[in-house]
Amino acid sequence: MDLQRLASVLEASLDPSQNKQAEIAISQEERKPGFSLALLQIVAAEIYGSTARLASALYFKNFVRRSWTDDVGTYKLPENEVTAIKRELIGLMISVPSNIQYQLGDAVGVIADSDFWERWDTLVDDLVSRLTPDDSRINNGVLQVAHSIFKRWRPLYRSDELFTEINHVLAKFGDPFLALLASTDRLIEQNHANKAPLTLNFSTLNLLMKLLYDLSVQDLPPLFEDNLSSLTSLLHKYLTYDNPLLHTDDENEAGPLEFVKSGIFEVLGLYVQKYEDVFGPFVEQFVGSSWNLLTTIGPEVKYDILISKSLQFLTSLTRMSQHAQPFGSDGTMSQVVERVILPNLTLRDSDIELFEDEPIEFIRRDLEGSDSDTRRRAATDFLQQLLTQFPKMVTEIVLRYVNHYLSDYSKDPDANWKSKDTAVYLYSSIAAKGTVTASQGVKSVNDLLNVVDFFQANAGRDLLPDTDVKPILKVDAIKYLYVFRSQINQDQWRGAFQLLVAHLGSSDYVVYTYAAIAVERALALTNDQNQPIISHSDVSNLSAQLLQHLFRLIEKNSEPAKLQENEFLMRCIMRVLIVIREGVLPIADTILAHFLKITRIMSQNPSNPRFYYYHFEALGAFIRFASPSQPSKFESELYPLFGGVLQHEVHEFMPYVFQLFFALLEANPSGALSASEISLIQPILAPELWASKGNIPALVRLLASIIPRGPLEIIKDDRLQTILRIFQQLVLSKANETYGFELLECIIASMPPSSIEPFFNTVLQVLLTRLQNSKTEAFTIKFVRFYHFVVAEDDKGYGADFFLNLTEQVQAGLFVQLYLNIILPDTQKLVRALDRKIAVISLTKTLTSSPAFAEKYKKGWGYSCEALLKLLENPPVPVSTDDTIVDQDVDDMSFGVGFTQLQTIKRPPRDYWPEIKDVKKWVSEHLQASNVGQGGKIVTYANERLEQGTRRALSAYLGQ
Repeated sequence: MDLQRLASVLEASLDPSQNKQAEIAISQEERKPGFSLALLQIVAAEIYGSTARLASALYFKNFVRRSWTDDVGTYKLPENEVTAIKRELIGLMISVPSNIQYQLGDAVGVIADSDFWERWDTLVDDLVSRLTPDDSRINNGVLQVAHSIFKRWRPLYRSDELFTEINHVLAKFGDPFLALLASTDRLIEQNHANKAPLTLNFSTLNLLMKLLYDLSVQDLPPLFEDNLSSLTSLLHKYLTYDNPLLHTDDENEAGPLEFVKSGIFEVLGLYVQKYEDVFGPFVEQFVGSSWNLLTTIGPEVKYDILISKSLQFLTSLTRMSQHAQPFGSDGTMSQVVERVILPNLTLRDSDIELFEDEPIEFIRRDLEGSDSDTRRRAATDFLQQLLTQFPKMVTEIVLRYVNHYLSDYSKDPDANWKSKDTAVYLYSSIAAKGTVTASQGVKSVNDLLNVVDFFQANAGRDLLPDTDVKPILKVDAIKYLYVFRSQINQDQWRGAFQLLVAHLGSSDYVVYTYAAIAVERALALTNDQNQPIISHSDVSNLSAQLLQHLFRLIEKNSEPAKLQENEFLMRCIMRVLIVIREGVLPIADTILAHFLKITRIMSQNPSNPRFYYYHFEALGAFIRFASPSQPSKFESELYPLFGGVLQHEVHEFMPYVFQLFFALLEANPSGALSASEISLIQPILAPELWASKGNIPALVRLLASIIPRGPLEIIKDDRLQTILRIFQQLVLSKANETYGFELLECIIASMPPSSIEPFFNTVLQVLLTRLQNSKTEAFTIKFVRFYHFVVAEDDKGYGADFFLNLTEQVQAGLFVQLYLNIILPDTQKLVRALDRKIAVISLTKTLTSSPAFAEKYKKGWGYSCEALLKLLENPPVPVSTDDTIVDQDVDDMSFGVGFTQLQTIKRPPRDYWPEIKDVKKWVSEHLQASNVGQGGKIVTYANERLEQGTRRALSAYLGQ
């Protein structure tokens, strides 16, 4: 492999103007043996330059993420390559610069997820063997590797397997960790006057604090508990440590001191929350140190994380009443509010600069849930925790300050506008109880306050027309509405909504963006009867102007990154389209033109996953509600656009585009495939598309929409065989087995048995092999549903005997084993209403339509009847047809990693028998009709094959 050429291509992959061509070239190299080791060789060699080495580390990380193992843990790389990577990776990571270390650390974490510790049981010994008593540079590399592995424990639930892994680590790493902590302390003392080694030693101490958290996050290790006194002494020493050599000149850049102290506060917060029983005696010294730190540190940005972590520690501490009591006097509480809360709530010059110079960053930091490490958020959380412990006292004290600041503002609004900002924020902090929910804002408020009266008397005035107030005060008022939106009744919202819409026309970026945020949330707000607070008519009258204006705001700058910058505007567009539904038809052509323009610009360089997620959600809603009235128009405009996305391999958009293709199909009321849709079949069967996990759900959904509309097209050119090969690939994967069954059921429902029969034997062998070799309960349930689905489709030529005969061709006597040991017992494990409904239909038709069960498997007929009656004891109810579009929380989604469902075009689980509403009634009618049609044979079989109790239960359905 030509390493110099590969390094050049990797470097080009970081250049936006060359990355597409570079990625194609790299993907060709990726198929060659030893590709992963070539990447590591480039990372290791300085001759290739820092950019190429970083690009190689990035690609190695992503390559390992998708190519290390399959979903059952089998290596996808050759064994010698796996062994070489494990052998070389740790030493390499220790030797490279820190920016490359981070990328390799992520790769180590991916490998550890799969292999540590059973298949990589030498790793901890390897790490420990590399630790030194005095070489901080080497130690930092080792500790970075260790942290990349052990930090995986932080979000995990407790389990025996997890604790076995942690104990394995502690047995080997615990004592060396404590020894390194002590030696690092000594090195810091020795180098207190020597900046370079001192800074390096503090980097070691910072990593040690992270590891102390990692190693303690699930349970307090006995080794740490035994040494808790010396550990807490060390923590306290460095929480109060100062050395001018570690100070940074830049007011915005945190330094080693701030990072170490922040890490200490994180550990203290963990120990207070989880191990107070043993840590409690050591707490008091840290409270005093926190107070000193909070009351002496200045407002510079570089201290923000440290202040936040300190306040978070005090918040954790005051959750326990015994530690909250020292704050419980009027004098102390006043001091806390004045010296800790207010300085960290008050706007600083740096906040105003951010508001003016980086408005989108200001918004993201300020929004609830996005600002956990800001001073304001941390101070608010601490204040609200004190409010929980001392509601009356805190409310009275804070109100005194609120009134003071409002009075100060009224004396000179132009000069003292910051006072009003502080007053509004302070009032909001004590008015809200609990967190701000995504759907409803604050659901519970302080009983001692009236949030609506405060808004009308103070904040609301800043939203009135012709008021010349600072933009930040307008944002405060809009955010107040956003936060307390559930506390405002429908009549009050009518007036407030008009004010919000008016502020979309503001010239200030933050003002109009916050207005869009509040409008979107207001439109999603419902009352106790699940009816919208803002009526459809209120929105429809404004919708054309509203949408046009929002699109103009987005399109102000056509540079791809700037156009995608503000996801909040696109989310508002999405919400308006969801609310007005078919009301968009009069302006459909104009709206379509905007979507086409934005998609083309974004495709040049997708840069904001949240923006393009909301963009495609909005486009999905638009297609859903507007396309049925003019399907040919939408098809002629959107098919070339989406085809361009596929042709130019805009991978970020592909899962969305496949979903939108499906939406266009569903929106076409003709039911037949157009020429454009037929031309889509062959390309979406290409293996490379199915190689991407994120594409699979959307591709299956698209195929499942095409197949019923064009079964004759599917039969052409061996396409059915190709689809069945895709089914096989999917069903052998635990991650994708659901999609495999979905595809197979669609084929059964849409194609005649004569088309399927030549391949059904192979299909069965695939399913039975999976049942035998890697059976899981989830797969078994899906197999049982599939069996019942085939049987229930007897009117199309399938049925019990079809399945039975083909199973017997695989192996004589196999059907009886399957039926008695898997199908019948696991039928009762079906939980979903549709699955149970299919089983009821299948078992009923088995009793009435299967010659084999009637004549050969007489006991099986009786067992089937018993299974049917047991299902009918808890009959499946009709599936809800609620048309509500459910919100998706973007913060919970992994953009670019997997599949993201578009909620606006999400299809409910398909009911292949919608005409059957009341299954018990249907069973009764079907049994009675079959009994009459067969001259009373069903009653005869029941009398001959059923015990008295079962016979009596069945007779109720037979009308006897």
